[in-house]
Amino acid sequence: MSELIKDGLRIDGRKPDELRPIKIEAGVLYRADGSCYLEWGGNKVLAAVYGPREAIPRHIQDPTKALVNARYNMASFSVKERKRPGPDRRSTEISKVTSEALENVIFTELFPRTTIDVNIEVLDAEAGTRCAGITAAAVALADAGIPMRDIPVACAAGKVDGVVVLDLSAEEDQQGDADLPIAISPRSEEILLLQMDGHLTYKEFEEALELALKGAKYVSKLQKEALMKKYKG
Repeated sequence: MSELIKDGLRIDGRKPDELRPIKIEAGVLYRADGSCYLEWGGNKVLAAVYGPREAIPRHIQDPTKALVNARYNMASFSVKERKRPGPDRRSTEISKVTSEALENVIFTELFPRTTIDVNIEVLDAEAGTRCAGITAAAVALADAGIPMRDIPVACAAGKVDGVVVLDLSAEEDQQGDADLPIAISPRSEEILLLQMDGHLTYKEFEEALELALKGAKYVSKLQKEALMKKYKG
């Protein structure tokens, strides 16, 4: 009998195609140009956007566009085993792919010689932090009034005990067979980020991608609701 899936349900009681609970709040920081607080399962993430502002030092300036500088960081108290403070290889990699994903939707050409700084701080981690970080960063960018083609959103699917599931929990992430995080532009379904850890057959990959797209579109609605709540209420 499977440890992680029993009678069609996962260990936290979810069906294979169900997301963990998600809460999004826009505009939580007074001094940032735009900000967002997001809870996604056991993840708690804060995103803050500053800019566009003059890129300093001047030699990094691009005369044709703004530089998007995303910085992903996990607080040392965000995981059970206290994490060493400061950037490590994983956070550097996530910062890079996040910057690239966001740069693809921002109208960077409108702000030459500037930088748009996106700070993502993971306060509590429970699997899927890169997806939570990108989703929070997108809301913070919209809150800052940064012109974008669309509000990007991220979600992951994976394989647990041979079953393709949506939005892996910590146990599923650690003991599962595969993880497939994606970020998309919801209206066009353009993929801005796609990574894979583990092994999936081509059929399983297609199924996981379809599931992640479906999840991302649902999370996209929550992003818009959070922004509407701030600006309507």
